[in-house]
Amino acid sequence: AYAFDAYGTLFDVHSAIARHRPALGPEAEAFSALWRAKQLEYSWTRTLMGRYADFWTLTQEALDFALARYPAIPRDLRQPLLEAYAQLSAFADVAPTLKRLAAAERRLCIFTNGTKAMAKSAAVSAGIVPAFETIVSVDEIRKFKTDPAAYALLHQALGLALGEVALVSSNRWDIAGAAAFGMPASHN
Repeated sequence: AYAFDAYGTLFDVHSAIARHRPALGPEAEAFSALWRAKQLEYSWTRTLMGRYADFWTLTQEALDFALARYPAIPRDLRQPLLEAYAQLSAFADVAPTLKRLAAAERRLCIFTNGTKAMAKSAAVSAGIVPAFETIVSVDEIRKFKTDPAAYALLHQALGLALGEVALVSSNRWDIAGAAAFGMPASHN
């Protein structure tokens, strides 16, 4: 089976900004990078502290941080940016890759720090829902990746033993977490 990380692997986290680039102005890329960096930082910090908040909450908190850091960006873009984040675009290579794996009769799932609702919304908007058997969200255990419990949850949800699920992720920290757990993993 192949477990695909959602954000940054299947879905372009910067596509939310792309939809509003003219209104964001010349700081759009830096703003987007800060939003993503804070989102991840908050997930790691909360896991280390044992003070979980779901990924949608962290996404909003990270956006608020970025808006405070970039005062030239209009605050009235907050809601449209959040709505765009709920409907992220898939990367161009996602659909052909999923089609090839389905033809090879591989089991596929989305494995995400996001809530199931977040991942499903993005997958629906990207038109890739039918490719996946399920969505496995760390929200169930209230600990984000790279906590070993997240990777254990994935195996439990799929009913597969260690070594039978490979992680595909664009996030090196996620690959490191999976490898430390004993999973085969590849950086796409």
